[in-house]
Amino acid sequence: MPKASAFIGTSGFFYKHWQGVFYPETLPQKDWFGYYVRHFDTVELNVSFYRLPKKTTFENWRAKAGKKFVFAVKGSHYITHIKRLKDCQEPLARFFEAASGLHSRSGPRGLSGSEVVLWQLPPRFKANISRLGEFLRLLVTVPTSLKLRGARWRHAVEFRNKSWLSTEIYNLLRQYNAAIVFQDFADWPITEEATADFVYLRFHGRTRLYSSCYTERELGTWAEKIKSWQKQGLDVYVYFNNDALGYAVENAKTLKKLCLEKS
Repeated sequence: MPKASAFIGTSGFFYKHWQGVFYPETLPQKDWFGYYVRHFDTVELNVSFYRLPKKTTFENWRAKAGKKFVFAVKGSHYITHIKRLKDCQEPLARFFEAASGLHSRSGPRGLSGSEVVLWQLPPRFKANISRLGEFLRLLVTVPTSLKLRGARWRHAVEFRNKSWLSTEIYNLLRQYNAAIVFQDFADWPITEEATADFVYLRFHGRTRLYSSCYTERELGTWAEKIKSWQKQGLDVYVYFNNDALGYAVENAKTLKKLCLEKS
């Protein structure tokens, strides 16, 4: 069994309030991503949730990051919140065509890479197993039909309605090797049910959404869990979404350090 990896970074990288906190005051915005990749080995791209970047933009990110850097790409708001996963073949084709720019060079594991797509569902979207099943099927067939380089992606689904947390849903996700996002904000459903050969964590801020900082003790507990999952052969993707005051950067650096100490 190959050694499992842990990728730790932040949800997004382009925050003006990080200048002087993470990015040097004098660093031009065009150089922010290049600076980011010198400190982290992964990022969760949030911009694709609001608007789909051009394929050339994805290619430029890959060129700046290098082939060993791992991207998580947030799926389109149009697919998850407007279409609610229904009849998504055409928008999925557009999404994968653009995002294939990340595979212009071989990823850390060849053409399949380690890239993940995050599908964040809205809180009022209740469980619909048939719709989820059809959507998961399209996640396999659409990229393959386009004959895109690096067509195989990993997929993680973030449920924000507790009706999705059921054995029936877990088993369906396992059929497609799709992961449930583990998150720790109390207003959203919390689970640590592993349904894939990887684990996907999002830290939104335990007490205040997007704006609370995790203690080293709290992160130490998560470091223990991460090492346990790695021992089980599961890759782990970790993203801090508490961007206020640069907490995400601080917490990601601390967790990286703790995971190395526990190696």
